[in-house]
Amino acid sequence: MMRRSAEVSARSRRRKSREGAAAVEFGIVALPFLFMMFAIFEIGMVFVTSSLLENATMETARLVRTGQASTRNFDKAAFKTEMCGRMSIFAGDCEGRAEIDVREVPAFGNPVLPDPMDGGTFDTGQTTYANGQPGSLMVVRAWYQQPLVTPFLSQGLSRLDNGKAMLTATTAFRNEPWGWGAGGSGTNP
Repeated sequence: MMRRSAEVSARSRRRKSREGAAAVEFGIVALPFLFMMFAIFEIGMVFVTSSLLENATMETARLVRTGQASTRNFDKAAFKTEMCGRMSIFAGDCEGRAEIDVREVPAFGNPVLPDPMDGGTFDTGQTTYANGQPGSLMVVRAWYQQPLVTPFLSQGLSRLDNGKAMLTATTAFRNEPWGWGAGGSGTNP
């Protein structure tokens, strides 16, 4: 009987010593798991924002290509406002986070375009805006600063010193002949 009570007592001591083990194991596993889940969510947001930026840039660039931007006397601010209006759920933050560059290039082969992100900061002085003429070769570039919270993502995705991901969208095209006159309908497409 004495032996049996000693075994029961030993089992009860082992049980008591393991009661906090599950909480400790959960704490060890939970932190990396939650970090990984948050990083996946943040990467998903970056991809969604990048896709919206790409679509908004291409749709707004169509206004330049068809001559509508020239007819409506677009400047850099008007183009940016139009593009930001097409950014869906990110339209509210777009004006402060986006930059654009619309320029005519002499040839598509190897156009020399300045890199405004050179040096760890964004230099808006290297961006410009021009609607071009009918038949002009055009390049439209848009940048969007996406803030990142996850530490390792900001180190891996950012070319800027501020730790934000700089998303880029570019489209190139030849302006359509929008000089409607003889034989033309007189209206924009």
